[in-house]
Amino acid sequence: MQKGFVHIYTGNGKGKTTAAVGLAIRAIGQGLKVLFIQFIKSSPTGELEILKKFNENIDIYRCSTGFIYEHPNENQKQIMKKCVSEVKEKILKNKYDLIVLDEFCNAINLGLISKKDAEELIQLKPVNAELIITGRDAPEWLIEKADLVTEMKKIKHYFDKGIKARKGIEF
Repeated sequence: MQKGFVHIYTGNGKGKTTAAVGLAIRAIGQGLKVLFIQFIKSSPTGELEILKKFNENIDIYRCSTGFIYEHPNENQKQIMKKCVSEVKEKILKNKYDLIVLDEFCNAINLGLISKKDAEELIQLKPVNAELIITGRDAPEWLIEKADLVTEMKKIKHYFDKGIKARKGIEF
């Protein structure tokens, strides 16, 4: 049994979730069991549609708070509190080889997940499981806990010209 590591994909560039999805697909291709958790996101996305096709090797769970303007409201905080509890239960089942916490950094930075709860989730990772964390602005304390950190850096993006997210490309 090999030791699993903690990966972080962060930064202001495009591709954090896409990298996590690619790793999940690679794991599924090798017969590994994946838990894919999306924090905050609520609308339909292409990545979830393709991952659902591998339902015998992946469990998908969404902590959908809906769009957050500047600060989460009380209802969104309660949704996340319940979600974090359910995610802890899923991880404790210890049947996953790869666990993805998509947009986890964003949930932390918005105050939806406390540092204490975030640290508890990370500590629950089974020794042999890989843990993948995505989201902008990974806190320094989280980076210190990781074994691999990749920063996606925006050099140029068509969003800056007012182009909206496109189906199949951004979602």
